[in-house]
Amino acid sequence: MTLSSTGRGIAYMVASTFIFALQDTVTRRLALGNDISVVLMIRYWFFALFVVAIAMRAPGGIRRVLRPHFPKIQFVRGLLLISQIFLMTFSFVKLGLVASHSIAVSFPLMVAALSGPVLGEYVGWRRWTAVAVGAVGILVILNPGAGVLSVWSFLPIFGALSFALYALLTRYVAAKDGSAVSFFWAGITGAVVTTALGLHSWEPLSPDAWPYMLTLCCTSVAGHWCVIRAYDYAEASAVQPFSFLQLVWIMGIGVLFIGETLTLNMIIGAAIVVSAGLFTLWRAGRKGEAATPVARP
Repeated sequence: MTLSSTGRGIAYMVASTFIFALQDTVTRRLALGNDISVVLMIRYWFFALFVVAIAMRAPGGIRRVLRPHFPKIQFVRGLLLISQIFLMTFSFVKLGLVASHSIAVSFPLMVAALSGPVLGEYVGWRRWTAVAVGAVGILVILNPGAGVLSVWSFLPIFGALSFALYALLTRYVAAKDGSAVSFFWAGITGAVVTTALGLHSWEPLSPDAWPYMLTLCCTSVAGHWCVIRAYDYAEASAVQPFSFLQLVWIMGIGVLFIGETLTLNMIIGAAIVVSAGLFTLWRAGRKGEAATPVARP
């Protein structure tokens, strides 16, 4: 791996974090005035076309991805990812982008904590300490002593938990189902389930929503394309730490463009959580463990 290719991989990962930050901003805008199920249904339709195109270019083509070694787990992965997206979308509306992402960025810590019971991996005291430190960071963000803690604060926590379980199951099936297979089933499962939910609660999008809807679909595909290219050029251990930049973009967009407030406890708590998360990624790399996926539809 040359330095230039690693640099390109990092550049693609940084680009993906900015694109995903825009995606979440647009998602929040759409969710404020439209049925969330309908918004996510259309988003998944577009994404399903993308995963089919990726599958057709993968070794073995469509025939290979249609025969996963772990069909039940692949289906559960898809459900977990859908749960994460719904939870985070509701969180964007109820808590705002900055608070939601400040908490959800803790998912690598949940991966570290759950890798033992889910995958049977050994988790040493260093990473357990990082998990505990990250939990303190979340408490700093939530600031329960201020009397503003609400039930909505648990939305990004459960969203991060869903994504952590999705990541661990992705790591589990990777032994026999390649990335193209897992990518395909996450997209198709999501499209099927969100279609059922969206049609059940169908209502037309507001007239001004369609430009945002098109932007949402395009950013979803563009973000994933950048992530794929990042892993084409560089090792996961080199590019994964840069995924935390999405929180930086979100903070900038939230404060400058949609009037969200960035409080001192959010800054301190997010810094604690990110630092702990970076440590767990570093320890995983030192131990030669499989990478944790960082992207979602």
